[in-house]
Formats: sequence, structure tokens, C-alpha cells
Amino acid sequence: MLRVGLTGGLATGKSFVGRTLAELGCYWISADELGHRVLEPGGAAYDAVVSEFGRAILDEGGRIDRRKLAAEVFGDPEKLERLNRIVHPLVIEWEEKLLSEYGARHPEGIGVVEAAILIETGSHKRFDRLIVTVCDPEQQIERAMRRTGLSRDEVLARIRRQLPVEEKIKLADYVIDTSGTKEETVRQVKRVYEELRSIVR
Repeated sequence: MLRVGLTGGLATGKSFVGRTLAELGCYWISADELGHRVLEPGGAAYDAVVSEFGRAILDEGGRIDRRKLAAEVFGDPEKLERLNRIVHPLVIEWEEKLLSEYGARHPEGIGVVEAAILIETGSHKRFDRLIVTVCDPEQQIERAMRRTGLSRDEVLARIRRQLPVEEKIKLADYVIDTSGTKEETVRQVKRVYEELRSIVR
């Protein structure tokens, strides 16, 4: 099985590219989705995160309110690091389990893991190939504001905490620019998919 990492800056179209690869036949894992699930009540990270950050991050139903948690950690690099130390190993362990199960059933398959900070955490080294999504910087800011409801300054603060796109591109095997239409992005994804299939063959 070919293991492919998919990453890029905030709101650069990673999930759209991941879904498109899945439609073409890849096995797609969203690290963000797994991260949501480990934070649910009964999830592997729930107790540790509540213990670390207190019950003020919970909603009325006892679930972790991701907005409250984000407000708690994103302005404080040390708190963000503490959260990552709890959540990331659990997510990576789950990714590896899913990839192993898929690879056992489909030795000639392509397993894609989409994660925002794949390079920042050194996780990109676990993969055979790396795809990086990019888009026009102003478009990235507008998309992120629309999607998250955050202000321009809050979005810019989050973008600055990620590795600059130029550094990500240096490590990429494939770069997909999502600045254009969805059809243009899909054409790029299909080209990358064909190259990945040729490697597997």
C-alpha cells in the first residue's frame, strides 16, 4: 500500500482534495475528524483534556466545546503544546491502525491521511509521498473567516502559527493549487491520482 500525506495551510482546500481522492478510489483518513472523535465523552482524550484544562471548556451537556477549548489554547503556545501532546499520539495511533487494516485488505491501495500540521509535527516522514494544498493568500483568509466565523486578525494569528507555505512546498512531492474553480482543482487531483496509481502498479 502507498501511504500518502495530505497537508496545507488553514482553509487551503485539504478536505476537498481528500474527498476527491476518496471518490477516485483512495482510502482517505481525516486527522481532524479523528481528533473530534477522541475528544467526545468516552473518547480516548476526553478525560485527560478535561483534567488538563478544567470543566470550563465543557458545554451544558458535558461535551468539550471546541470553541471554548480553542479560545483557551490558541493564544498560548504552551497550552496548545500541552493539548497536542495529549491528542496527537492518540490520533496517530488510530491512523496507523486504520492504515494497517486497509493495507492488509488492499496491498495495492493508496491510503491518504489529511492533517493540518503534518509537517510541523514531523509526521510527514511516515508517508511515501506528500501532497500540499495551496491557494491565493487573500482567498485563504476569506475562506477561513467564512468557515470558522473568526475575525481577520484571529485567522491571521492561526495562519502565522503554521509553517509558512513556502517551507511546506519544499517538502511536497505534489502541490495542488485550489485558487481556481472546483473543476480546475479536480483536474489537478486526477493528475496526481494517476501518478500515485502508476507508483502502486
